[in-house]
Amino acid sequence: MTSTTAQKTVRVDLGDRSYDILIGPGLISAAAGEIAGRLKGRRMAVVTDAHVAPLYLAPLMESLREKGIEAVSLVLPAGEKTKSFEHLIPACEAILGARIERNDAVIALGGGVIGDLTGFAAGIVRRGSRFIQIPTSLLAQVDSSVGGKTGINSPHGKNLIGVFHQPDLVLADTDVLDTLSPREFRAGYAEVAKYGLIDKPDFFAWLEKNWQAVFAGGEARIEAIAVSCQAKADVVAADERENGRRALLNLGHTFGHALEAATHYDGARLVHGEGVSIGMVLAHRFSARMNLASPDDADRAEAHLKAVGLPTRIADIPGTLPPVDVLMDAIAQDKKVSGGKLTFILTRGIGQAFVADDVPGSEVSAFLKEHHPDDR
Repeated sequence: MTSTTAQKTVRVDLGDRSYDILIGPGLISAAAGEIAGRLKGRRMAVVTDAHVAPLYLAPLMESLREKGIEAVSLVLPAGEKTKSFEHLIPACEAILGARIERNDAVIALGGGVIGDLTGFAAGIVRRGSRFIQIPTSLLAQVDSSVGGKTGINSPHGKNLIGVFHQPDLVLADTDVLDTLSPREFRAGYAEVAKYGLIDKPDFFAWLEKNWQAVFAGGEARIEAIAVSCQAKADVVAADERENGRRALLNLGHTFGHALEAATHYDGARLVHGEGVSIGMVLAHRFSARMNLASPDDADRAEAHLKAVGLPTRIADIPGTLPPVDVLMDAIAQDKKVSGGKLTFILTRGIGQAFVADDVPGSEVSAFLKEHHPDDR
């Protein structure tokens, strides 16, 4: 990992498909220069959403024009429900309408929803178009924009329809994070904490001491994002298509995705990072229940996530949730299931996550009944 004045670069090493993640302030205004230095194309299609467009679409388009890059834009509705076939089709049509050719690119300007949807569209239009991520949320900067996972949701579950399609460049402009709501920033922070809980106990301890500085911005924020991106880049380089080690990045996600499905992806009730926060605590508590880890580790993980203002229990989700058998159905549909066997990321302690195959469904069901506020 190298750095220049207040900017860091993380390299995702995938041979001839390797790419850079640039992290620092002012990168949207400088986007065209970074793009032009890497891609020969002179035509771009920008996909964004109704929340991000008023803030950042104009400066991005101006930057592209100044470098002689012709660009068209599509503004989609904001929110998790945009990750659907209903909005994938207009995204594909906009890319085709922009006459994107081999050396041109599709740009995702937005959070994880826009990045996932746009990446999927780029991956299937013309059997694969060049793709640039400009993530505008903390969650997207440290997680969904890196690694090439793209896709949309189904009534059967989250991210069940998609392709692996690596970007050519990721521009993580840290200035944009100042416009996030406190709730949205906290939700992204859950993914930052996740890297510490997986296999970086020293980073988790650093976060426990420095999280307020990360929230405040500046060097601590850039450092936390860079460490997170480097952690994911290392895993992706070793296991691009999640045949082994990459599954560790799903810590908290199997429980979290089931809870998101249970709320019908209603962002007013639960957003992705909040589901991951609850899911990570549940993973630690389930590990303790299975005598794999000390309850003290679960208490420590929960204490930190709670300190930053994240939900940590199923009961923290507003409204009524479906019973445990419905949650179990969602878990069984989750893409972390293989051969009908439940696969969870469990832990032996802080920073000691591992892949647990063939977890008994009866144990998970009994555990959820203990923690479900309406089904005990």
